[in-house]
Amino acid sequence: MDSRRKWSEHRPASAALFRIHLTERVTTHYAVERGELGSHPLEKIRWRVPKPAIAVDPRVVANPQQARDLLDAVSYVGGYRRARGRRLVGFFAGMYYAGLRPEEAVAVALPDCHLPRTGWGRLVLHRTLPQAGKRWTDTGKFHDERGLKNRPRGETRVVPLPPHLVTMWRDHVATFGTADDGRLFFTEQGRIITYTTYNRVWHETRALALPPVLGSTPLTKRPYDLRHSALSTWLCAGADPAEVAQRAGNSVEVLLSRYAKCLYDRQSINNQRIEGLLSAYDQPPEPDEQDED
Repeated sequence: MDSRRKWSEHRPASAALFRIHLTERVTTHYAVERGELGSHPLEKIRWRVPKPAIAVDPRVVANPQQARDLLDAVSYVGGYRRARGRRLVGFFAGMYYAGLRPEEAVAVALPDCHLPRTGWGRLVLHRTLPQAGKRWTDTGKFHDERGLKNRPRGETRVVPLPPHLVTMWRDHVATFGTADDGRLFFTEQGRIITYTTYNRVWHETRALALPPVLGSTPLTKRPYDLRHSALSTWLCAGADPAEVAQRAGNSVEVLLSRYAKCLYDRQSINNQRIEGLLSAYDQPPEPDEQDED
């Protein structure tokens, strides 16, 4: 049983493997109901599945300067005419500046956005376009339209958009327009962006933006790490956790257990502050004026 919860080299199994085991358990119970099995073969074994770690590795979190460098580098991926990278600058920016999940960013449509010329904007999220594969969607397409994660279908989430992101999205629409259904981000042929497409662009972006010493680390290794960086940035800025959770579409409990990680190099900043305070007490006391007389 213990081997069922571990990969090789005694590492804890991933959440994906636990989902596989859950499917196996449901399938076995179904076989019992149909009479194919007399009983569940593992039912009498007393064993609990340990909970997998859910905390985000702080090494994947980028600070604001690193995030800006990465977003600038996206535009240099691919040729200028096909704009393989330029088409996705706003997509990745939405994940960083608005904390969007990839399936949420793919589904962003212009009618759902308020993009003023100045100041903060607003996005009303009401759907996602997760990629499941043709065999697993109702339409036979790669993407299936669904509601927001962990929310009833039809429920919405309002996400404030910082001015810098508003400008980027306005420029994106001015350059590329929208898809037929109003989506902001789409391929050259107007199709929905696939995981393979944006993941390949992100891999090339990291190679352009990060020095070798950071490129070999987990820093923003996946596009999803931009969302981790966003939520960590908001928390480090002192934003109310309840408000951050609302914007991100999480519970406060999940937010604090998963995303409350320091920014890259944040520890050294705090070390400097502590050192500065301690150093103030290392200075010799100034002589009393009466003693000088």
